[in-house]
Amino acid sequence: MNIQPMQSKPEIIAATLEQEILKGKISDGDALASESALVKRFSVSRTTVRKSLGILAEKGLIRTRVGIGSFVTFGDKLLDSPAGWSVALADRGMRIGTRVIRIARILPDLEMPDIAEGQFVLAVDRVRFRQDDGTGLTLERSRMPWHDSFAGVLENGLLEGSLSKTLAACGQSASSGKEWANVLLSLGTGEAALMGRTPGEPMLRLRRLTRNAAGGVVEFVETLLDPRHFGMRMEF
Repeated sequence: MNIQPMQSKPEIIAATLEQEILKGKISDGDALASESALVKRFSVSRTTVRKSLGILAEKGLIRTRVGIGSFVTFGDKLLDSPAGWSVALADRGMRIGTRVIRIARILPDLEMPDIAEGQFVLAVDRVRFRQDDGTGLTLERSRMPWHDSFAGVLENGLLEGSLSKTLAACGQSASSGKEWANVLLSLGTGEAALMGRTPGEPMLRLRRLTRNAAGGVVEFVETLLDPRHFGMRMEF
């Protein structure tokens, strides 16, 4: 009896994508989904996705083009977990709690691209904090164009405490995106109160916009991060 060897996660993902290519679901010259989209689709790390793409490249099924990617780091270590930042931070040895400040249907209160005047959004505001002293490490404000499928979120909250899982369950999937980073020179009084920090502190500010395959906005998120712990890494 022949015993088939167990396939690794990269091999399983590569085999799945290979079948999609060979069956014509992905045509020659088409772009594959972004690494971030593949991470969410297969619930694996970015490293695993890259190994899968390497297998496809070795078989001559895909061609890669050099681009630039930006990644959030904590203590100079890449935050790379499909389960989200809280799990990734816990893996770094810091006990982290998450507090949901608000889940509501509102008119846009942030400078959000491609949102029509008067269009409602789903707002999800969260603080991640150190459990040892309660100090806020991040303040995350997510805005999603309103869909009727979000109605249950207002009543039941996030699925398993995860915004990514909630969006997926509501049929919202990102296939591309872009991110900006700059420094917020002075933390405002209201933001400081939410984070349990001192007004006037400088913070790292990230803004990320993701879109679906049709080009529509899936999510716009603005995150303030403690620069003593977080940074940005660019790969090209």
